[in-house]
Amino acid sequence: MVLKAKEIRAFAPEERKEKLDELKRELMHERGVAAMGGSPPSPGKIRQLRTSIARLLTIMREEGEQ
Repeated sequence: MVLKAKEIRAFAPEERKEKLDELKRELMHERGVAAMGGSPPSPGKIRQLRTSIARLLTIMREEGEQ
């Protein structure tokens, strides 16, 4: 699930923090699967998660939430 900047800006500050935690957990899980030698179901998933996290953090900094 790719998060667009417009969607992130529509979230409330609490929702952004929850989404950030969720994405970080999912990224950690995907990295664990890759480290154990398993093939992820979607090869671009790790990159997409990292991009979504960066986008979320950028908007949070712009809004002064962190």
